[in-house]
Amino acid sequence: MGSVNSTLTTRVPKLAVVLAVAALGLSALPSNAAEPAQPSDAGLAPAFQDAAAKYDVPREVLVGVGFAETHLDGHNGAPSQANGYGVMQLASNNVNKTMSEASKLTGLPVAKLSKDDRSNILGAAAVLDAYADQAGLTGAARKDPGKWYSVVAKYSHSADGPTARLYTDEVFRIIGTGVQAAGVTTAPRAVKADLGAYAKVAPLGTRSASSVQAVDYPGAIWNAASTSNYRAGRTAAITTIVIHVTQGSYAGTISWFKDPAAQVSAHYVVRSSDGQVTQMVAEKDTAWHVRTENPYTIGIEHEGYVDQPSWFTDAMYRSSAALTRNIADRRGIPKDRAHLKGHSEMPNNDHTDPGPNWNWDYYMQLVNGGSPNPPQYNFTTWGSGVNVRSAPKLSASVVTSLAGPTQVYVECQVQGDTVTAGGYTNNWWAKLRDQNGYMTNIYIDDPNTKLPGVPDC
Repeated sequence: MGSVNSTLTTRVPKLAVVLAVAALGLSALPSNAAEPAQPSDAGLAPAFQDAAAKYDVPREVLVGVGFAETHLDGHNGAPSQANGYGVMQLASNNVNKTMSEASKLTGLPVAKLSKDDRSNILGAAAVLDAYADQAGLTGAARKDPGKWYSVVAKYSHSADGPTARLYTDEVFRIIGTGVQAAGVTTAPRAVKADLGAYAKVAPLGTRSASSVQAVDYPGAIWNAASTSNYRAGRTAAITTIVIHVTQGSYAGTISWFKDPAAQVSAHYVVRSSDGQVTQMVAEKDTAWHVRTENPYTIGIEHEGYVDQPSWFTDAMYRSSAALTRNIADRRGIPKDRAHLKGHSEMPNNDHTDPGPNWNWDYYMQLVNGGSPNPPQYNFTTWGSGVNVRSAPKLSASVVTSLAGPTQVYVECQVQGDTVTAGGYTNNWWAKLRDQNGYMTNIYIDDPNTKLPGVPDC
């Protein structure tokens, strides 16, 4: 194999080069790389290792919390809906003060804890350590992830016990299945969770006569938002269903809508992993999700982040489409794009969700009762923080950014600006169907400069 800094016309697989470069102790992306524009998250694995060791927190627990919160993407320090920051969602709101706690415990400034992944992970480990001390975890108990259940529940700062269980059960599900994301790997581990006081807390979704009567959609779990976060009744007929993305986790969003200070809500929230639906505001009432357009709309939030397609699972699409179809049929709303809109398409709003990674064509087919196959993918990307642009030019606007390896469908390819990165130089760009933009072929995990079997645009 030639030098990793040489220009290659016929290339070995890119992943092999990345691994070889990593083995030499070098950065997989040279300092002169034109893409990606965002920092690589190659340092997350040692960051988790070091933080876990320093604060005596089981690494699986630390990674599990991070994956449940963000899929290990710090989003360049942009805040979540609940004002959480970074990979670990250190928060600063009226009920969750983990950011200020982390700053006090580590001595690191809030600005660094917000934007630097390594510091953010260290801060979360410090907070978990402090909570473990308060819970009396010592000795061998410190090494057993199962003993950390109540500690993780406290870290969530959920609005109530059932929501805390929802959050913590998800973290422990992730520990059980293992993680492989953003350069971080944890092996699947069977853990017996010590629920402690939470053993007496009924999991969210435990049905009662009143909860069954409250829901408009039979498949939903009823968990009411704070009455401070919506308006009872309607001032207009319901004509439109609005699709949102939470910019946060499922449990975190539910907890936020139950916080009286939030001043925001939606009628429904849909979970990424399995499509579970929680209803938080009755359809007869006005949720606060699209400002001036609230009176005639129903809002559906989807767990995840606009710039991370990994959250938009087939289970989520199908569950949400079934919910939307049910609402539309019950209320006589036409199942078309004039009456089913994204948050970004509503008047008097400045949000971007659901964003370019939301597959409207597939979703609308499902809403209208079709049984389309899930979107097909023909390539996988590599690298992290790789920009997808509106045109095959480095000066073109960024449509979205791929946080890590992502399955993509390349519609066609075209020659554009020459890009040098990762030891490669190439002027071919791939047009990505689902992201509706272009990325350099360098970050498509295929050894060929021009992708085989893909037509020219």
